[in-house]
Amino acid sequence: MKREVKLFFHEQWQAFWVAVQFLTQFPVKLRTYPKVRVQALSLLYYPLVGAFIGAVLMGISWIMRDQSIYLQATLVLTAWVVLTGGLHLDGLADSADGWMGGLGDADRTLQIMKDPCTGAIGALALILILMLKWSALVTLLPAGNLLPIMIASIMARLGAVALLSSTPYVRVQGIASVMIPLMPLKGIYALVMIGALWLVWLNVIWLLVVSIVFWMARRAMLARIKGTTGDTAGALIEVLEALLLTVACFTLEV
Repeated sequence: MKREVKLFFHEQWQAFWVAVQFLTQFPVKLRTYPKVRVQALSLLYYPLVGAFIGAVLMGISWIMRDQSIYLQATLVLTAWVVLTGGLHLDGLADSADGWMGGLGDADRTLQIMKDPCTGAIGALALILILMLKWSALVTLLPAGNLLPIMIASIMARLGAVALLSSTPYVRVQGIASVMIPLMPLKGIYALVMIGALWLVWLNVIWLLVVSIVFWMARRAMLARIKGTTGDTAGALIEVLEALLLTVACFTLEV
């Protein structure tokens, strides 16, 4: 029994660091290559990593509180991109290129998304999402409304986990293909329920907007490519982050 408990906590600890290594640029070095089961368990810690990212960003904003609001917003957004290595922005750009260039064809869409080059539509998507985030930060930071940064970072990653757990993964050799069958579904569903209740407690409008956008995005993925990929999951993270920051501007006193 003692051995099983020790193994359980060891796997959870490893899973946490796998999540940190994948979602951030922090120099995490694992002693051994994680087992597929541990990689799957790491999905449970995506929201926690999001909370860590949010805490760092809130700390930067607090340290820079006496500086120009435009400088604050720029530094927070820059840190946001640097902390994540632009991972989700890359997914957004690839998805935008694929959706526009795919012309409704699933195979062509997936082929374009796999191309490492970024097209005009992908670049435009990056510009617009970063402008939206920056504008929201300029609106929120003067009033000291830092909590939406944390909420956006957490809920966006929870949304991606919910997407992966509820939608077919269509890339046979994709980065998540091996761990999808071993996903801890009960734990993920519990996290989604907790996240939903948290949003209801904070502001039910936030939950309503996030749910609608998640449903629309998932429906579009199923209609176009019959499922999801790592790129579309990353795109969802960026969209949900920008969405939550924007909604906060309308629902909070700023």
